[in-house]
Amino acid sequence: MYNDKRIRINNWIRASQVRLIASNGDMIGVKPTYEALNMARAAGLDLVEISPTANPPVCKIMDFNKFMYEKEKQEKENRKKQKDNVLKEIRINPRIGPNDLETKMRHMEEFIKDGDKVRVTVVFRGREMQHKDIGEGILNQVQTRLADIAELDGKASMLGNRMSIMLKPKPVKANQPKKENQQ
Repeated sequence: MYNDKRIRINNWIRASQVRLIASNGDMIGVKPTYEALNMARAAGLDLVEISPTANPPVCKIMDFNKFMYEKEKQEKENRKKQKDNVLKEIRINPRIGPNDLETKMRHMEEFIKDGDKVRVTVVFRGREMQHKDIGEGILNQVQTRLADIAELDGKASMLGNRMSIMLKPKPVKANQPKKENQQ
């Protein structure tokens, strides 16, 4: 039996000698592969190559299906803990009202607290291009308002009729206690 994930078991192990670990975790030592395979068959289990790069390769006597189940379970758990870096974009025009801007800033604050990056884009139309200073003022206002939780990622950029900045969450300091523990 040969698995797609390139884990060698039983007769697929090519080394002449292996460092053998018993099913209970005890180190047996270096044994010829055929002898280790016979010990595994006598126990009704498989000989699984754990570390193929070691010299000699490390093999363990265990139930292969149980090993694969545990490995998949661990990989699934690791994928759960992994957070994708998501980029959120908020578009604003230079004529935005103060209350609308406040609402957009609350949304940005939520995104940043969730750990996402936020691109704030001011879109100019027609004659608004002559008043780029208004767009810069709005971006500066956003940046100063969110300065306590976010920092600027790069610098402001102008591309065509769009002026944008990128905000990323500030890194959490390791020596700073979490809010949950301060009760």
